[in-house]
Amino acid sequence: MTTDRSLPRKERLRSLGAVRRLFESGESGFIFPFRYVWFAEADSEPSVEVLFTVPKKFHKRANKRNLLRRRTKEAYRLQKGLLEACGAVNLDVALIYSSKEVLPYKTIAHAVHRILESIVERM
Repeated sequence: MTTDRSLPRKERLRSLGAVRRLFESGESGFIFPFRYVWFAEADSEPSVEVLFTVPKKFHKRANKRNLLRRRTKEAYRLQKGLLEACGAVNLDVALIYSSKEVLPYKTIAHAVHRILESIVERM
């Protein structure tokens, strides 16, 4: 079975209410270099929405923030098939890059993979 490896706009978390709900009542964890927060609720239609953040506190230059955000999006896009095992739930995920260093793509991809696996096993 081939999965859709794109990251369309409907899969990105944009709603202010959904973001507020995610951070107020979601579960969180830390896997270097990410802090992650996720919130799941039962729904008739399964959907996954994700939010990527690189704080200005750690990376002052926009080009570095954009580079890290692009690397994180790419890693998530290629591994989002792991979340198909969740069943009929509405899942919101926030990935917050929390390192002061610009890490290579391989490290970021490995961390995203571990995060997605931990979310799936805790559901």
